[in-house]
Amino acid sequence: MHTLTLKLIFLNKKYLVLAASIFSGFLFLLSIVSEYIFLQPSFLFYVPYDDFLNFSLIVIVSALSGLVISMSVYKFALMSSIRKSSSGFFGSIIGASAGACSCGPIGFSIVSTFGVVGGTATAFLATYEIPLRLVSIGILIYTYFYTIKALTAECKIK
Repeated sequence: MHTLTLKLIFLNKKYLVLAASIFSGFLFLLSIVSEYIFLQPSFLFYVPYDDFLNFSLIVIVSALSGLVISMSVYKFALMSSIRKSSSGFFGSIIGASAGACSCGPIGFSIVSTFGVVGGTATAFLATYEIPLRLVSIGILIYTYFYTIKALTAECKIK
């Protein structure tokens, strides 16, 4: 059931390109925010040995985001009712944004902008970065299965 639905979606090249570009974009942006990619003084990609779990979670969140968002766009294109098709898309956005919650250099701007509240939020996000990414992966997996179920049930994919 899942394989047939995925084949139907990704045989269309534009959804395959969409998924690949979302994956690449999320991976690049989250790697910059998490300080795995440095752009100045020259381009440098570095994952410390003890931070491999964090980087792996970023790759998983990026891959699931690309998969789920492109499936949601496909579902949105097929469905006539925006209300029925929007729930999978919003789930993928929530999951992807929950996975993007690392601090890095953004934390300093939050602290300077929001003061004590920003400092508390930055400390919370830095402390619970891995559990928040795991929750994000859970949301994205749920959204994946929800979208597959909706496509097979409502679109009569057999």
